[in-house]
Amino acid sequence: MSDARIYEPSAEAGQRPALTSILRGFNCHCPSCGKGKLFYRFLKVADNCPECGEELHHHRADDAPPYFTIMVVGHIVVPMMLWLEVAYMPPIWVHVAIWPLLTLVLSLWFLPRLKGATVGWQWALRMDGFGAKADTQDI
Repeated sequence: MSDARIYEPSAEAGQRPALTSILRGFNCHCPSCGKGKLFYRFLKVADNCPECGEELHHHRADDAPPYFTIMVVGHIVVPMMLWLEVAYMPPIWVHVAIWPLLTLVLSLWFLPRLKGATVGWQWALRMDGFGAKADTQDI
């Protein structure tokens, strides 16, 4: 058996609203207060929220944001590509001009937002150290 302790929130610790936290993270804001910036660089999560001081260094987003980004962008680009091909049968250079650029732009737009949403989800569920101590602030 492992000696690791799992934090179980007490009744006084309060629930963290998952959807609100995910949406705050998607908007690149702190999942706790919704005001502070989540990132201090493109994909670098701040150690602490500059507004409320919530510790954010616990996150372990790892490969989830790129996976979600590929899935979302693929579900946007592939149907559009197929529609254009079936509807208009354009020359190949049209595909080469449109789809790589659109894929790159969408990927760069979605990646930090999906990473923020992942961090918000982890914060709401008290994963990976986000629930090591009871909350002192109400949402």
